[in-house]
Amino acid sequence: MKATRCTSQRPPKTPERTEVIRLADGRELWLRPVHPADAAPIAGGFELLADDEVRKRYLHPVKELSLSYLTQLVNIVPGESFAIVAAEPLPPGEALVGALARLNRDPGQDSAEFAILVSRFVAGQGLGKALMLRLVEWAKAHGIRRLWGEVLDDNTAMIELALALGFRRETSLESPNLLHVTLDLDPKRKRGR
Repeated sequence: MKATRCTSQRPPKTPERTEVIRLADGRELWLRPVHPADAAPIAGGFELLADDEVRKRYLHPVKELSLSYLTQLVNIVPGESFAIVAAEPLPPGEALVGALARLNRDPGQDSAEFAILVSRFVAGQGLGKALMLRLVEWAKAHGIRRLWGEVLDDNTAMIELALALGFRRETSLESPNLLHVTLDLDPKRKRGR
């Protein structure tokens, strides 16, 4: 049976500040800021993740996302945090979220921690890079001079992405299997080294 496009229904309205991207496999996703209505789809999508995907993002096993964590994840503090999702082209709350990237400004600092999770269903198609570039863009626009994150040493996809984007890596003092990656966003500080 051949799939056809239904033309009697209008496509959903694109949320504000949404970028439409097409993956290498032809699927279309919306890159857009996270919305409070995304909490339930993010929780539902979390249940579809493999244990290894969760471990590589959270650095340890996590069975479910708590309500308080989900609330924090989808309720952004302007100027202090930013999160973007890659989701189906449907309104927030209805769209399955395939990837999420977030950064949180360190209190009283000009640095921010980032975290990215790309599910295996959309991995390997440049989505991690697209999300990271949006985080860098937001950070620069908000006076953040340094991005950093913690990455497990077996998370080769994230390590390769970070290095390709100019991040430096160091072994964490906390754990030998944990890497600390840092990107300096201030060109003056780079020249001064």
